[in-house]
Amino acid sequence: MLETIVSYINSLLWGSVLIYGLVGAGIFFTLRLGFIQVTHLGHAISLMRGSRQKSSDGLSSFQVFCTSMAARVGAGNMAGVAVALTTGGPGAIFWMWLIAFLGMATSMIESTLAQVFKVKDQEGQFRGGPSYYMTQGLGQRWMGILFAITLIIAFGLVFNAVQANTITGALSSAFSLDPLIVGIVLSIASGLVIMGGLKNVAKVSEILVPVMALAYLAIAVVVVLMNVEQLPQVFMLIINSAFGWQEAASGGVAFAIAQAMKAGIARGLFSNEAGMGSAANVAASASPNPNHPASQGFIQMLGVFVDTIVICTATAAIILLAGDVGAPGDGIALTINALEVHVGAWGGAFIAGSIVLFCFTSIIANYSYAETNVLFLSNNKASLLPIFRLIVVAMVMFGAMAKINIVWALADASMGLMALVNLAALLLLSSLAIKVIKDYQAQRKAGKTPVFKASDFPELAGKTEKGIWQ
Repeated sequence: MLETIVSYINSLLWGSVLIYGLVGAGIFFTLRLGFIQVTHLGHAISLMRGSRQKSSDGLSSFQVFCTSMAARVGAGNMAGVAVALTTGGPGAIFWMWLIAFLGMATSMIESTLAQVFKVKDQEGQFRGGPSYYMTQGLGQRWMGILFAITLIIAFGLVFNAVQANTITGALSSAFSLDPLIVGIVLSIASGLVIMGGLKNVAKVSEILVPVMALAYLAIAVVVVLMNVEQLPQVFMLIINSAFGWQEAASGGVAFAIAQAMKAGIARGLFSNEAGMGSAANVAASASPNPNHPASQGFIQMLGVFVDTIVICTATAAIILLAGDVGAPGDGIALTINALEVHVGAWGGAFIAGSIVLFCFTSIIANYSYAETNVLFLSNNKASLLPIFRLIVVAMVMFGAMAKINIVWALADASMGLMALVNLAALLLLSSLAIKVIKDYQAQRKAGKTPVFKASDFPELAGKTEKGIWQ
């Protein structure tokens, strides 16, 4: 019964509504911002170099980048890419690239808005995100409540079950470990980190994320260099499959394109989260440098690029260059089998270790997103957090033991509902966000270090918290 209901919701959302919504919004923001993901990618990288500056009021931009990457880089980058390839064919990778390219502009908009409408909690820590810009920017608290509930279900509960499920699959495949033992150890480790709250999550992410990402990319580069002569064929396979040219002879072009688009966009969004509103929650926690909302928008835009264009492509290369290594039904097993073809038996152990780190950091970062929304619903009262943390740990244990199919289906449904609510808010607030971003660009063009003054924007009167944007 549950699988039937979830399947119907997913077919409705991912069959048309979100595909058109995400692509349409991404195109709209890309055009309005003058292809900012191309013209300002270099500036985003330069901002990252100076992003370690810390403040007593919030996290550094680098800590926020690492926390958002901890959530982004996980099951979607390894198991998710494999699932996209098995359900949508090689062409799904092209649609992952496209949704990431467009999503960079969407991420710029949502992260900028999160900064504009951020508030301080009882401990003086910045908080914000879609629930806050829906409430303060649109004056629609009901919308913020709806988003908060869907995010808590998606990130606090379902997505953490997905990450735990992927860890169990990897360790069972590589080392034949008992899922029950893996679940218990994982639950304890997750609990120890999340009990310390957002700052503790950021500290752990700041250490683990750069190490795990660089190690994974290094092995992918080795695989590519070992098979460099096959790259042109793999690239053409992706393009031909994306547009159904591979299936033209059999007359299944329309179906093939639809399958590739659906798989690529769904798995791409699950991985990079652009338009979903999730990363915007932690983006609001930064004390940006320069002190302007748009600077954090650039940092998060870069995060989408690294997640999908770089890391997901690395996984796709490992799998496609290995040829047919079939592991139906279990995404992470396909990735493990592929790397073992390239480098031998130790490749499975490497993927298992990588997925443990990738998914563990995703669990703790996902929790931090949900924490902000629990505080939003409780008007910044922290008394509910200990209970919520225990529920999160219980969901990690559930995910370690659950069937993968229903877990991925629940993830798609909850993610789709979140994205739908957030996209509506982004479109309604897009004029303000674009005006803020252009204010940043104008100050840079004039040779100034951008500084944001809410008083320069009459439409913000009474909508931002006093003392944050002087």
